[in-house]
Amino acid sequence: MTDRPIRLLITDDHPVVRDGIRGMFAADPGFDVVGEASDGARAVELARSLEPDVILMDLRMPDTSGVDAIRELVRLGVPSRVLVLTTYATDSDVGPAIEAGATGYLLKDALPEELTRAVRSAARGETVLSPSVATRLVGRMRSPSVSLSDRELEILRLIADGSTNRGAAARLFISEATVKTHVLHIYAKLGVNDRAAAVAAGFRRGLLDVSDG
Repeated sequence: MTDRPIRLLITDDHPVVRDGIRGMFAADPGFDVVGEASDGARAVELARSLEPDVILMDLRMPDTSGVDAIRELVRLGVPSRVLVLTTYATDSDVGPAIEAGATGYLLKDALPEELTRAVRSAARGETVLSPSVATRLVGRMRSPSVSLSDRELEILRLIADGSTNRGAAARLFISEATVKTHVLHIYAKLGVNDRAAAVAAGFRRGLLDVSDG
């Protein structure tokens, strides 16, 4: 990197978020916000024309998601570094983003100085992870992956929502005995012995997120 300002592209579907980020970086002469995008497809388009050093990328956006945009940027050979900036830190969000080619992953509760430092690091090609994301990735590496069937995931989510076996059976239009069998399979796969532990393990392993329960 030279001493010129770091060229930054902000991608988020919420205008107020983009305005806030732009205002923060506009006050620092070390950065130049060259554009804004409200979805992944526009981010790819602008990245190709504006050639930013770093793209701040939200993940969950309408039409084209952040992960899809990262994959497309890599496919097109766009050299911009992508720093994910999101509110979500589940395995189902972190893993695909990193695997797609994101340079870093930061949460929106990061302090302003943490964000500016992370952008500088990303511009240098350094991997940047928020502490909670780093902890989750390490835990994922240490813990064997667990694969639940679609039906088992449905039942685990209902358990997290407080449903009894009878309630889950009624919701899914299956017998209570079938639900009990699935619950036992869930316990065995997660290595737990009760419903509370199953829910806790589900969150820990990224099988559940904050919208469940």
